[in-house]
Amino acid sequence: MTDNTAPARRRTMPIREWLAPITLVTILAALLGTLYLGYTVDPEKSLHDFPIALVNQDVGDTVGTTPTNIGDQITTALRENIPADKIDLREVGINEAQRQLRNGEVYGAIVIPGDFTKRVAILGTASVVPGQIDQPIISVLTNPRAGTLAAQIMQTIADQAMTQVNTTVGTQLTDQVTAAIGTTPLSGTARLQLAEPIDVVVTPYRPLPEGTGQGLAAFFYTLVLLIVGFSGAMLINSLVDSSLGYIPAEYGPWHKTTPRARISRKRTLLIKWAIAAISAPLASGVFLGIGALLDMSIERPLMLFLYGTLAIAAVAITGLSVMAAFGTAGLMINLIVFVVLGIPSSSGTIPLEATPRWIADMAVVEPMHQIYLAVRAILFFDGHLEAGMAQGLWMTLAGLAIGLILGAVATTTYDLRGLHRLGTPVEGK
Repeated sequence: MTDNTAPARRRTMPIREWLAPITLVTILAALLGTLYLGYTVDPEKSLHDFPIALVNQDVGDTVGTTPTNIGDQITTALRENIPADKIDLREVGINEAQRQLRNGEVYGAIVIPGDFTKRVAILGTASVVPGQIDQPIISVLTNPRAGTLAAQIMQTIADQAMTQVNTTVGTQLTDQVTAAIGTTPLSGTARLQLAEPIDVVVTPYRPLPEGTGQGLAAFFYTLVLLIVGFSGAMLINSLVDSSLGYIPAEYGPWHKTTPRARISRKRTLLIKWAIAAISAPLASGVFLGIGALLDMSIERPLMLFLYGTLAIAAVAITGLSVMAAFGTAGLMINLIVFVVLGIPSSSGTIPLEATPRWIADMAVVEPMHQIYLAVRAILFFDGHLEAGMAQGLWMTLAGLAIGLILGAVATTTYDLRGLHRLGTPVEGK
């Protein structure tokens, strides 16, 4: 008779088994440091392809005896002086500029009005002839719905560009007036007025409503959707495995073991997928309800609920498939793909055009960026497909399809090859 009460032989971990967790933690720390510090240290230094619309409506006028269009001159100067590798300056009409602002395709617009040259000419005349005048205006429209930091960067760029424009136009205007009046001296007030002739008016295009956290609500809503999907996958994986007897259930110093179920890997994964699918709409509904209780601005609750359900399900199902395919290593893979790489490339806090290019390149396939685009479109851009809803929706569906295919192929292959979990034979696949 075998003595099952004999104490287990004591075993200690050899040094080489310590190296794996220590190495993984060190690599994770290096990855986090590189990504999170790399994309936050100096966004303006990392600027590239930052989209700005430029609208020149100036019809020109006769200055002195010369037909002139100062709007064209300013447009040429901006195009030549703004670095093309940093700023994507788009010369468009006012209707197209408004469309791109409305869909979050540009972070701002510089608008030169139709009577700009005429107002400059009147200003020059008024410097020597008494009378009431209006200062020439250039409007700078920021787009806070596309990102709070993006709007701030837009304002900084506009300030720098318009300061240079003001100086250039002021010098030209002063020279023209001086030449016109000959030896007659200009007053100090007139010289000051001519030195900075343009009034640059900065206004937000469609300001954010209350209850949006200055535009950060979209990012944090995205974050909770992703975290509940990612964390839910880990919880479901652990609890189902415990119920099936493949890992013990531990409660503090106590643990409970369950006889191992004779079940295939594929059927196990199907159970986990089903739980994730049932949990997704419940979690999405909870988030929506809490947002409403906290007076969050949600203009399209049904659309947000439906997309939130899809996003949670896609992340959870894909995460479960990764763990089914790669085992314990799947935990690290999920953490890196969904969280570590996701937050820097999400564009939720810092626009992609103000991050290093290699981080912006990751956003093409990173799940969090796709979810953010859809959530931002629903919250701030009326759910327009052109505002990122189409990309976010289709990429989320693509991610879900990849997760389903990966899980099905991996578990079916393992079952067919007889690679049963912990060597437990299976009854009926």
